Amino acid sequence: MKKLEFMHFEDCPSYEKTLSNLREVLTELEVNLDLELVNVESCEKAKQLGFYGSPTIKVDGADLEGRTGDCSYNCRLYNVDGNLTGVLTKDFIREKLYGLIFQN
Repeated sequence: MKKLEFMHFEDCPSYEKTLSNLREVLTELEVNLDLELVNVESCEKAKQLGFYGSPTIKVDGADLEGRTGDCSYNCRLYNVDGNLTGVLTKDFIREKLYGLIFQN
Protein backbone atom coordinates (compact mmCIF):
# COMPACT_ATOMS: atom_id res chain seq x y z
CA MET A 1 0.00 0.00 0.00
CA LYS A 2 1.30 3.44 -0.89
CA LYS A 3 1.91 5.90 1.92
CA LEU A 4 0.26 9.31 1.69
CA GLU A 5 1.62 12.04 3.98
CA PHE A 6 -0.21 15.29 4.61
CA MET A 7 2.29 17.66 6.22
CA HIS A 8 1.30 20.98 7.76
CA PHE A 9 1.64 23.25 10.74
CA GLU A 10 -1.26 24.36 12.91
CA ASP A 11 -1.06 28.10 12.15
CA CYS A 12 -1.33 27.57 8.39
CA PRO A 13 -4.60 29.08 7.13
CA SER A 14 -4.70 26.73 4.11
CA TYR A 15 -4.22 23.29 5.56
CA GLU A 16 -7.75 22.51 6.78
CA LYS A 17 -9.47 23.21 3.45
CA THR A 18 -6.72 21.42 1.52
CA LEU A 19 -7.03 18.40 3.82
CA SER A 20 -10.80 18.40 3.32
CA ASN A 21 -10.33 18.51 -0.46
CA LEU A 22 -7.77 15.69 -0.26
CA ARG A 23 -10.12 13.47 1.74
CA GLU A 24 -12.95 14.10 -0.75
CA VAL A 25 -10.70 13.17 -3.67
CA LEU A 26 -9.57 9.98 -1.94
CA THR A 27 -13.21 9.01 -1.46
CA GLU A 28 -14.02 9.80 -5.11
CA LEU A 29 -11.06 7.83 -6.45
CA GLU A 30 -11.83 4.92 -4.11
CA VAL A 31 -8.16 4.38 -3.37
CA ASN A 32 -6.88 2.71 -0.25
CA LEU A 33 -3.91 4.73 0.96
CA ASP A 34 -2.33 4.93 4.37
CA LEU A 35 -2.98 8.64 5.12
CA GLU A 36 -0.66 10.03 7.77
CA LEU A 37 -1.19 13.53 9.14
CA VAL A 38 2.14 15.11 10.10
CA ASN A 39 2.24 18.27 12.18
CA VAL A 40 5.58 19.94 11.45
CA GLU A 41 6.40 21.86 14.59
CA SER A 42 9.82 23.38 13.85
CA CYS A 43 12.41 24.25 11.22
CA GLU A 44 14.48 21.30 12.42
CA LYS A 45 11.61 18.87 11.84
CA ALA A 46 10.96 20.49 8.45
CA LYS A 47 14.54 19.69 7.42
CA GLN A 48 14.29 16.11 8.69
CA LEU A 49 11.06 15.47 6.79
CA GLY A 50 11.78 17.31 3.54
CA PHE A 51 8.90 19.70 4.23
CA TYR A 52 8.32 22.29 1.49
CA GLY A 53 5.83 24.45 3.35
CA SER A 54 2.32 24.03 4.68
CA PRO A 55 0.55 22.14 3.29
CA THR A 56 2.81 19.54 1.64
CA ILE A 57 1.41 16.28 0.30
CA LYS A 58 3.70 13.35 -0.48
CA VAL A 59 3.05 9.89 -1.94
CA ASP A 60 5.73 7.37 -0.97
CA GLY A 61 8.06 10.32 -0.28
CA ALA A 62 7.43 12.06 -3.63
CA ASP A 63 6.04 15.59 -3.45
CA LEU A 64 2.60 15.95 -5.08
CA GLU A 65 3.84 18.86 -7.18
CA GLY A 66 7.22 17.26 -7.91
CA ARG A 67 9.19 19.71 -5.80
CA THR A 68 12.66 18.77 -4.61
CA GLY A 69 15.50 20.66 -2.97
CA ASP A 70 15.60 22.84 0.10
CA CYS A 71 12.90 22.61 2.71
CA SER A 72 10.77 25.52 3.85
CA TYR A 73 9.00 26.23 7.11
CA ASN A 74 6.45 28.69 5.71
CA CYS A 75 2.99 28.64 4.24
CA ARG A 76 3.28 27.09 0.81
CA LEU A 77 1.90 28.58 -2.38
CA TYR A 78 0.99 26.51 -5.42
CA ASN A 79 0.38 27.58 -8.99
CA VAL A 80 -3.11 26.29 -9.68
CA ASP A 81 -4.57 27.25 -13.06
CA GLY A 82 -2.28 30.28 -13.27
CA ASN A 83 -3.13 31.53 -9.78
CA LEU A 84 -0.98 31.37 -6.65
CA THR A 85 -2.89 29.79 -3.79
CA GLY A 86 -2.24 27.93 -0.58
CA VAL A 87 -5.43 25.87 -0.90
CA LEU A 88 -5.23 23.01 -3.38
CA THR A 89 -8.35 22.41 -5.43
CA LYS A 90 -9.87 18.98 -5.76
CA ASP A 91 -9.08 18.99 -9.49
CA PHE A 92 -5.40 19.75 -8.84
CA ILE A 93 -5.15 17.07 -6.15
CA ARG A 94 -6.99 14.51 -8.30
CA GLU A 95 -4.73 15.09 -11.31
CA LYS A 96 -1.49 14.96 -9.33
CA LEU A 97 -2.51 11.99 -7.18
CA TYR A 98 -3.60 10.03 -10.22
CA GLY A 99 -0.17 10.50 -11.76
CA LEU A 100 1.66 9.40 -8.61
CA ILE A 101 -0.61 6.50 -7.72
CA PHE A 102 -1.63 4.91 -10.99
CA GLN A 103 1.19 5.80 -13.37
CA ASN A 104 4.17 4.84 -11.20
